Amino acid sequence: MADLLIKNAELVATLDSSGREISGGWVAFENGLVSAVGAATADTPSATRTIDATGCLVTPGLINTHHHLFQNLTRAYPPMTDAPLFGWLQALYPTWTANLDEEAEYHAAWVGLAELALSGCTTSSDHHYLHPERAGDLLAAEITAARDLGMRFHPTYGSMSLSQKDGGLPPDDAVRDEDDILAESKRHVERWHDPSHGSMVQIALAPCSPFSVTPQLMRRTAALAEQLDVRLHTHLAENSEDDEFAIAMFGMRPVDLYEDVGWLTDRSWGAHVVRPDDAEVQRLGQAGVGVAHCPSSNMILSSGIAPVVALRNAGCPVGLGCDGSSSADSASLWQEARLAMLQGKLTSGTGSMTARIALEVATRGGAGCLGREGEIGELSVGAVADAAVWKLDGPAFAGVVVDPIEGWLRCGPTAALHTIVKGEPVVSNGELVAPELEERLSTHRRIAQRFQGVG
Repeated sequence: MADLLIKNAELVATLDSSGREISGGWVAFENGLVSAVGAATADTPSATRTIDATGCLVTPGLINTHHHLFQNLTRAYPPMTDAPLFGWLQALYPTWTANLDEEAEYHAAWVGLAELALSGCTTSSDHHYLHPERAGDLLAAEITAARDLGMRFHPTYGSMSLSQKDGGLPPDDAVRDEDDILAESKRHVERWHDPSHGSMVQIALAPCSPFSVTPQLMRRTAALAEQLDVRLHTHLAENSEDDEFAIAMFGMRPVDLYEDVGWLTDRSWGAHVVRPDDAEVQRLGQAGVGVAHCPSSNMILSSGIAPVVALRNAGCPVGLGCDGSSSADSASLWQEARLAMLQGKLTSGTGSMTARIALEVATRGGAGCLGREGEIGELSVGAVADAAVWKLDGPAFAGVVVDPIEGWLRCGPTAALHTIVKGEPVVSNGELVAPELEERLSTHRRIAQRFQGVG
């Protein structure tokens, strides 16, 4: 008997290797994994619990491949609402550095992951790069939040070592000694990283960006990641300021620097990747470098539109990222998928980025970025028991009768009716299962007021 059965779906989009779509389908979960998938027949298994998905689209859980969860404490904060990338970072570094602590990190992560779950996200990464010495163990705080909420989590131990006095962007009190960074990286991997199939926590190493770390730290981190067999993540070719800084500081473009420090490998995935030229797209694809596409952030910061279709065609796994709240302000994977579809149509032609392709980016593409192909991001036997159920009704979806997947992304907006992680509901009937939402929001507001000098 299955632990949970989702049945009577209008359509199950499995996103398996054959792209199977099952009208009237069902999905069975057992021991945290998919145990069976099928059509409505007499062979439908029995289960301890059932979810009736009549009138619903069922998909794998969506995957968020780039975020800065702590930044929702400065959401829509006036000092940065009209600044480009470097400007808003310089405006916010002092506020973040002065106020971050374990309580702030826990509540920012809990609220951010809850918001993601409501948008059908079941696995999220987090690029946390700011570790003030007096702040405590911030990575442990956000991992605890993910566990309390029940989300599958891929935090990265990020870092900054190149301060303003050395030609970098962050202030001096925001950076750490590189030997300490590497020692902490190793400690966190050894404490938290679980490489087993179906694991709930995996760690990657993530020096922040070319304008906040040295090439030497990038090289040493790549070597450590290979030694520990974990993945690598950083910002890459994000905007024109990024290009200009790399050329002025290192004498090369960001992708050349990426290769020079040993990161042009399928162990790594880069965030944004807005500005590679045609030759660089091919180099990234040939190396199998993953890309976290962050359409909202790229537009808000006027960075540009990433060449997602070309990157996918070149061989890059491309996933979606919400990015931090200070540059995106909304953590909805559904919204990022819709914007990815629209941007792809705008830049590469209407047929080049369909709703199905955007859904693939939001699921299988994210699994590729995180190195978990065939395990997350699809509904196939042996994959994890992570799914989203989407109700396609009401005025917004009236007239969607032929293609639920196109309707799901072209219409809306929508949120998940149910979000299932490891066979357990995190969102049920459109509401978080966790009972402490109001308490968490109240504490989060108090902390955000402190960050923003209010009250």
